[in-house]
Amino acid sequence: MSERLQPGDTAPDFSLPDADGKQVSLAGRTGRKVIVYFYPAALTPGCTKQACDFTDNLDLLATAGYDVIGVSPDKPEKLAKFRDKENLEVTLVGDPSKETMEAYGAFGEKKLYGKTVTGVIRSTVVVDADGKVEHALYNVKATGHVAKLLKDLKI
Repeated sequence: MSERLQPGDTAPDFSLPDADGKQVSLAGRTGRKVIVYFYPAALTPGCTKQACDFTDNLDLLATAGYDVIGVSPDKPEKLAKFRDKENLEVTLVGDPSKETMEAYGAFGEKKLYGKTVTGVIRSTVVVDADGKVEHALYNVKATGHVAKLLKDLKI
């Protein structure tokens, strides 16, 4: 099972393809605060709700200096379909190898309907402008998470 990140840790860099196949990296956002959120699968009800919540609050987050990147194990084609179907404005990247998810502690054992399974752990990591972890939230709920995050970040 992968280690969970703690505030003060250096956020692992990554370079992953977005919905259009272009590489997106954390290093490319140096000097900006970044909210990296991990979700199990595009085009599913909970993940759609969460992505729409981030999109609805994107202007507010951007004004406060935050970029938002959503990471799932999906391929760029599925991410493009998800973005277009739901009119999403957040940057979505795919991590089919799950290496980035593991580096962030967002992949491993979790409880699902009372059973222990291995999969994506819905998580959000807030990275400061210097690349350090500000907040690391694991096993978050899809619904209401963005509102709680805005409150925690005092936005």
